[in-house]
Amino acid sequence: MTRIMGRARHRVPAESWIGRILAGKPKMLVAIALANKMARQLWAMMTKSEDYRDPALVAAA
Repeated sequence: MTRIMGRARHRVPAESWIGRILAGKPKMLVAIALANKMARQLWAMMTKSEDYRDPALVAAA
């Protein structure tokens, strides 16, 4: 919820993943979706023994 509330105080780009979901869903549901997304990313990194790769940096390379 901290991430969601922090985003609410600052303008969230409407085209971002979290901005698109916040536009039509309750904040608590978005918090659960964000936690689920983060858990899936962590699980994938742990099972593959990989470090986090920032999608913005990967796309730029």
